[in-house]
Amino acid sequence: MADVSGKNVLIGVTGGIAAYKVAELARALVRSGASVKVVMTASAQEFVAPLTFRTITGNPVATSLFGDPGSPFPHISLSEEADLIVVAPATANIIAKYARGVADDLLSTTLLAARGTVVIAPAMNTRMWLHPATTANMDLLRERGAVIVDPGEGELACGDEGVGRMAEPGRILEILEREIRRTSDLVGKRIMITAGPTREHIDPVRFISNPSTGTMGFTVADRAARRGADVLLVAGPNGLPCPAGVKMVSVVSAEEMKKRVLDNLDGIDAVIMAAAVADFRPVQTAATKIKKSMGVPEIKLEPTRDILKEISATGRKLLMVGFAAETDNVIENAKRKLAEKGLDLVVANKVASPETGFAVTTNLAALIGPGDEEVELSMFTKADLSDRLLDRVSGLLE
Repeated sequence: MADVSGKNVLIGVTGGIAAYKVAELARALVRSGASVKVVMTASAQEFVAPLTFRTITGNPVATSLFGDPGSPFPHISLSEEADLIVVAPATANIIAKYARGVADDLLSTTLLAARGTVVIAPAMNTRMWLHPATTANMDLLRERGAVIVDPGEGELACGDEGVGRMAEPGRILEILEREIRRTSDLVGKRIMITAGPTREHIDPVRFISNPSTGTMGFTVADRAARRGADVLLVAGPNGLPCPAGVKMVSVVSAEEMKKRVLDNLDGIDAVIMAAAVADFRPVQTAATKIKKSMGVPEIKLEPTRDILKEISATGRKLLMVGFAAETDNVIENAKRKLAEKGLDLVVANKVASPETGFAVTTNLAALIGPGDEEVELSMFTKADLSDRLLDRVSGLLE
């Protein structure tokens, strides 16, 4: 296990036969130095008594929103103090509640109040696991950043054979080890992240831009802050809320973004350029709206200044990560960008299909560093890609 001493882990236990295995999980975490608390649903208590977890963890077991007069808001206090929440076994019912925002008991309410990472270990009959409703709910949770420990295949409690068995405690512990490490591996690091498009104005009401929504950069910023980093987000026009714990600076044009980035480099350990910065801008911007009656205007363009090259020119020693949004020859073009701009890492991102790239929840992407030869594109949720990227960044900053 990773060093979990002093870490607070909250285990949510729901009503499945695999609940008895969670006692082993709780014991392993306690032995590793974690402070473990347990929330049990009413159905979970039909399989395992709360006293079992009270004995293992040394902490009272929470079973009701109204069970502790000394804690009128247990769902808030439990979620705030938890470095990590794991739901095991996670029934189809709690998965549906969490995905759809239902909060009708202590566990579902605590999950909605959670700020940190939530790990889900599903357990159910194969037909329930494969039902389109469950599939849709799982997709929603993945998109929102929940970590899923996929169920195994074998004999189920009902006697059927198939997928649906809760992953073994050892496998769940492996995932928890990784996620616990991710709660603090960027503590003390200052990371600047750019996000969103830029707008290069033709006149006061028209501009050149691109379809970027900023979701990728905002997700990277959110995940970096959760891992303890001091995050500055330089964002082009977008409609997204600033992630918790992140300082955001808003810009419009590529020139504004370049200036804000260069002005804030002091003390920065890494720059992650996830923004879709315009490559060209009008040579002149009309002071007033160009009237249609004036005919089709001729707009002369000039290249914008390359922000990554401007950073390199400062001579500062910091880690630089770029994004390469490509429609073809994705890996080759990304490797060229890596070399030409002297990057430590580049995210090759295919944007030619409806399922990946701009304004969607998934990316067909690959992480490429110097010396990486055998690289293939894989489909990621933006949350998963962000974590994979930050894993590489964390390793390079050590």
